[in-house]
Amino acid sequence: MPEALAPPSPGALRACMSRFTTGVTIVTYEGDDGPRGATMNSFTSVSADPALVLISVARRARCHDQLLDRPFCVNILGAEQEPLARQFAGAQGAAEPRWVEGARVPRLAHPLAWVECDPWRSHDGGDHTLVLGRVTDLGHRDGDALTYAWSRFGTAVEATDGIEHLI
Repeated sequence: MPEALAPPSPGALRACMSRFTTGVTIVTYEGDDGPRGATMNSFTSVSADPALVLISVARRARCHDQLLDRPFCVNILGAEQEPLARQFAGAQGAAEPRWVEGARVPRLAHPLAWVECDPWRSHDGGDHTLVLGRVTDLGHRDGDALTYAWSRFGTAVEATDGIEHLI
């Protein structure tokens, strides 16, 4: 039987995974003292029926305990919204958020897309918690997407021909 290999260090894993280009989201929710949010790039669609998405929330994040049992909104950012991503990642004074008035769950104004969710299930994910949300509402607009790779922000230019006709 082969000998078990030692796991990579957290730094080596982060460096390797930084090569995977992702979109950038701000997950928003109603905090104890008003609307709150956190920049996250660990987000994916899980199921169409029922409509489920997944976010991966660091256990050390300030938002962790509140996101486990409250409705939340995944705001997928447009390329022009990098200052908001920086603000919700902790950079002071990067940008002031504008909120949609009357939304059931706090939602940012004019994201590229948004997915409103009710908490559905949570699972242990090591130093993160995997939170599944049941989609209750959504919307999108045209535009370029904000991306993240090599620990830097970038842009994915809106395609003129997509695969929507295949779905």
